[in-house]
Amino acid sequence: MNNKIYPIGIQNFESLRRDGYFYVDKTALIYQMAKTGRYYFLSRPRRFGKSLLISTIEAYFRGKKELFEGLAIEKLEKEWLEYPILHLDLNIEKYDTVNSLDKILNKHLSDWEEKYGTRSSETSFSLRFAGVVRRACEQAGRPVVILVDEYDKPMLQAIGNEELQREYRNTLKPFYGVLKTMDGCIKFAMLTGVTKFGKVSVFSDLNNLEDLSMWNEYVALCGITDKELHETLEAEMREFAAVQGTTYEQFCNKLREYYDGYHFTHNSVGLYNPFSLLNAFKRKEFGSYWFETDTPTYLVKLLKKHHYDLERMAYEETDAQVLNSIDSESTNPIPVIYQSGYLTIKGYDERFGIYTLGFPNREVEEGFVRFLLPFYANTNRIDAPFEIQKFVREIENGDYDAFFCRLQSFFADTPYELVRDLELHYQNVLFIVFKLMGFYTKVEYHTSEGRIDLVLQTDKYIYIMEFKLDGTAEEALLQINEKQYALPFAADNRKLFKIGVNFSTQTRNIERWVVE
Repeated sequence: MNNKIYPIGIQNFESLRRDGYFYVDKTALIYQMAKTGRYYFLSRPRRFGKSLLISTIEAYFRGKKELFEGLAIEKLEKEWLEYPILHLDLNIEKYDTVNSLDKILNKHLSDWEEKYGTRSSETSFSLRFAGVVRRACEQAGRPVVILVDEYDKPMLQAIGNEELQREYRNTLKPFYGVLKTMDGCIKFAMLTGVTKFGKVSVFSDLNNLEDLSMWNEYVALCGITDKELHETLEAEMREFAAVQGTTYEQFCNKLREYYDGYHFTHNSVGLYNPFSLLNAFKRKEFGSYWFETDTPTYLVKLLKKHHYDLERMAYEETDAQVLNSIDSESTNPIPVIYQSGYLTIKGYDERFGIYTLGFPNREVEEGFVRFLLPFYANTNRIDAPFEIQKFVREIENGDYDAFFCRLQSFFADTPYELVRDLELHYQNVLFIVFKLMGFYTKVEYHTSEGRIDLVLQTDKYIYIMEFKLDGTAEEALLQINEKQYALPFAADNRKLFKIGVNFSTQTRNIERWVVE
């Protein structure tokens, strides 16, 4: 029986260390940052350890050596000086009005002014901030450390509301600009967030920020590597495997499949999502822990607004410039989906500087595609998981008529905004359904010029399906035979069904299917 206490939701380093919680040592990287630079930015998905990182840096610059006993930095740091800290946490407010941001900035500034004083001439947020930085530095006799947690929360919550986003940008740009104008009074500054906004950025004047987001040397600053996992939780992994009733090797493979797979630059080590990983170890159960703590409705709105072909998510290609910035005026939903953690880097073409993206792991892939279903098909969030279960069982039982009747119900009452691109809509619904079925049975899915061919395999049956748009079901079946799609299964003993299907734009549904 292990005695580790897992820090689920613990974001305060001092509390974590004093109460004996499990901690993966990142302090050597923190020391390296502190000694080799001054201004940093890091973008990582939510619940990836950014707030704990900021809290750890704060404890270090407060000179709290006792909290770092047994950690790498204890031997590296010799002085343990205390610096004045200005810690701005934008994570605790809901940003839906102009005043939302004003209130939280005013609250932090008022607290700092109570400690360091104020002047009547400092009338704007940026002037007040600059005044606080100057006085804190003068009073302490040492430069200031500035830490900003979730710098982009206001901008992110205002996606889709251009007027509000513009107001927030106009407030934050001069506020963060203090980091440059007050350079002589600043020892160290770190800003973290989920996203990095591009040309409309609150950072556009801050050319002194070093972006660690795609820097290989710092890739493990947040998240847990496979090496760290085995070094710190080896005994617990074996215990977890025993509870699951699997071999150690099978367990390690399943753990990687579910929670590993985040790559924030090319040729980097994979990272486990720490929130999901630690929840799984605490409960000794595989679950969708990260995904269930958020409802990415704004991402679905982006995908639908820009009529995105969902199948592309599995092999999207882009470059570093796109990955690194979000432009509120852009028609490309990929940067925000990547930076939010729903896609990650899967490959890199060095010659052309092109990244291939995909889902990081099963938790994210299954969770996100399942979340999409009620937004595209005629079902709701409660019924959707049961519908997929029924689809799989109907296929496993050879009941293809029930399968297609259920599929027809998914196309009933197609939302008005999707009617203008029916071909994409029917492809997206089929992609979601068969992607989700693929977690429980073998599915091969291909699309090309208005047609879809599909192979479904169960223990007893093989289904070869050809979907046509505004053709006939007979034409679809003829294509299966002419193209000899069944040839690879000629020696297979399972029962094989060839099914031609036609989707009609007139009825906006599956019109007919024929079986051979």
